[in-house]
Amino acid sequence: MRNLPNILTISRIFLSIFLLFFILYGRDILPSWVNGSWVHYFSCLIFCIASLTDFFDGYIARNYHSKSIFGEVFDPLADKMLILSAFIGLLIASKANPWAVFIILSREFFITGLRVVVASTGKSIAANMLGKYKTGIQILAIAFLLADFFPGGEILLWIATFATLYSGGDYVYRYYKSMQ
Repeated sequence: MRNLPNILTISRIFLSIFLLFFILYGRDILPSWVNGSWVHYFSCLIFCIASLTDFFDGYIARNYHSKSIFGEVFDPLADKMLILSAFIGLLIASKANPWAVFIILSREFFITGLRVVVASTGKSIAANMLGKYKTGIQILAIAFLLADFFPGGEILLWIATFATLYSGGDYVYRYYKSMQ
């Protein structure tokens, strides 16, 4: 059980790569008798499975005391890879607003950089519930956009953008407070 969270993190990295590959080339690798809309559903399924590994690796690491340095470093990176691969695929497929994607990804990279700065001081700012809600809303928006079966996917994307900015502001505020 000790290595299971790390295995799930590594699987999320590979699923991220496969997700982007499938979004880009799914129509070419599915048999001709399969309707092309199934690329959307399979992409959504791959994304949802990868997202579940994010939930379970954290749950297992916390509840079975199997946290590791590898997990602390690579879990958030695997999360970013998954979100990045989904958004790149959605942009290429013209299914996501480029400004919303830019704002979300910019915040993610900025906070990742801020985490490195905090770690270099020997401190840590743990993820809080705002960050978990932000991630959940992002996952929901991406899933709806990938599946392409709900016209509100774009609205969910903008809600996710707002939640992403809000949680980023909270993180910056907590960073500022920790440095005083």
